[in-house]
Amino acid sequence: MSKPTLYNKSCYGLEDIEDNSIDALVTDPPYGLGFQNHEWDKGHVPEKQIWEDSWRVLKPGGYGVVFSFPRLMHRVMIDIEDSGFILKDVLFWANLNGMPKTRNIALDIDKELGVESEIDGEYNYTQGYIKDGADSYKVKERKYRRKPASELGKKYAGSGTNLKPVYEPIILIQKPISESNIAKNVIKYGTGVLNIEDGRIPYSLQERGKKIGHNPHPIGRVPSHILRYEEMNDRYDKFFVIPKVRKQKDLFNYHPTIKPIELMSHLISLVSFKDQLVLDPFMGSGSTALAAIIKERNFIGYEKDKKYFDISQKRIDIELNQKLI
Repeated sequence: MSKPTLYNKSCYGLEDIEDNSIDALVTDPPYGLGFQNHEWDKGHVPEKQIWEDSWRVLKPGGYGVVFSFPRLMHRVMIDIEDSGFILKDVLFWANLNGMPKTRNIALDIDKELGVESEIDGEYNYTQGYIKDGADSYKVKERKYRRKPASELGKKYAGSGTNLKPVYEPIILIQKPISESNIAKNVIKYGTGVLNIEDGRIPYSLQERGKKIGHNPHPIGRVPSHILRYEEMNDRYDKFFVIPKVRKQKDLFNYHPTIKPIELMSHLISLVSFKDQLVLDPFMGSGSTALAAIIKERNFIGYEKDKKYFDISQKRIDIELNQKLI
């Protein structure tokens, strides 16, 4: 395994990478939602060109996983499919702790009717995810909590326009094989199959040593397309449990959409094998790179934002130094 190769520039073109040289694609591109008003996430999903570029550099049969968002996932999937990839599946990372993105429309009804909504208590407005790091959460101001005063407003009290987001879709894709069958493709390129063994879900502490199912595997369960966060109290753990990252976990990493290293490690394990080469065109603060190091894969990553690129380098240097101790 070599040291990760990082490029502080746009990924479009991937001119640094040879055709048919990448074993797997693992990436978390901008969703196009304008998240927290960040410029890099405004207005549109990634341009189709990056999927055409990725198709060019991936080996025949190579798999990829691409994060997206339910509302715009279809646009990303169309661009990916039109670029030549096979859409294999959609994995669901169920984290259950997303931020609600709605408002009480009853208060807007009051406003439209010229009625002043009633004060119903006070609360502290807290702002986080700013550049000072994990300890930067601070109370900005005291605000009033209000409730509708008009009769029509009361009828629609608590109504809204969106559900709370509790999962993120991860699109599983594959470049078509070039040989007459999968076995020949694996022999020639080392690609064309998922690494089911490395991606198995370990048994829970309660399950270990017990007979699970009709034909239990000694390592664990076959990975599924649901990756969940909280237990379902269903007597045994069928899915991979991965919480969202909290800012306090990393004192210098203030990227607003950090992905858990455990999640990226699981995905890398699933779509690649030891010593293979993984590409992330939208590297962000480097979680995929760290996962590649942990899982003993080679890595190439692109990140055009210098701030996040520097964070990636720092995190990678820390991880590599720990491995040398």
